[in-house]
Amino acid sequence: MHVLILGGTTEARRLAETLHGGPVRVTSSLAGRVTAPRLPPGDVRVGGFGGADGLARWLREHRVDALIDATHPFAGTISFNAAGAAAATHVPLLALRRPSWAAVDGDDWHPVGSLAEAADALPALGSRVFLTTGRMGLAAFAHLDGLWFLVRSVDAPEPPQPRETRVLLDRGPFTLDGERELLRRHRIDVLVTKDSGGAATAPKLAAAREAGIPVLVVRRPPVPAGVPVAAGPDEAAAWLRHFSG
Repeated sequence: MHVLILGGTTEARRLAETLHGGPVRVTSSLAGRVTAPRLPPGDVRVGGFGGADGLARWLREHRVDALIDATHPFAGTISFNAAGAAAATHVPLLALRRPSWAAVDGDDWHPVGSLAEAADALPALGSRVFLTTGRMGLAAFAHLDGLWFLVRSVDAPEPPQPRETRVLLDRGPFTLDGERELLRRHRIDVLVTKDSGGAATAPKLAAAREAGIPVLVVRRPPVPAGVPVAAGPDEAAAWLRHFSG
């Protein structure tokens, strides 16, 4: 059985580790946006497919028996391409998505539907911004000249970006003590994040709660209609066993 994992996430790598060495042949596909990604075991390909049609051709040519979309919750385009390719080739498709974060007592969350909405809401909430939405979306905030931004990302962002920006290159997992110190040292008074879920970057939310800092949370896009969802690698592996017999 040949399984293609559309990956790049911790969950995708853990699923490949779980399946490696077993009866299932695993190919992991990475988008190639990170300079030095953590490679999973098994076969790895890097780069795009050329849309839904290109992915469908790849599934046919490589005789893929099952497709797992374990991409980042905000990688919306590839998820819909995966749904289209799976439908065209009749290959079973599963979405592997870590659960969303949930607010608890003491949180001051402001949910928004997009980065543009987050930028519109920012000036009313603070002036020293900890921006943790990744390096690809800074253009949405580039016009906010009156605010100071601390931008954390794995790789250096490209312009356009806000005029007053300090870039911090780092990769999770992060610790609560480290996030507390970061907020204190940079006098952060508002946090902006995507609802990525997972434990690796969650300590910033706890640190913001302790400090009484408001958090703009960008809601994640929906999974394509009709696609089953697994919350973790174990669930995804169980789904695969259903098809492998």
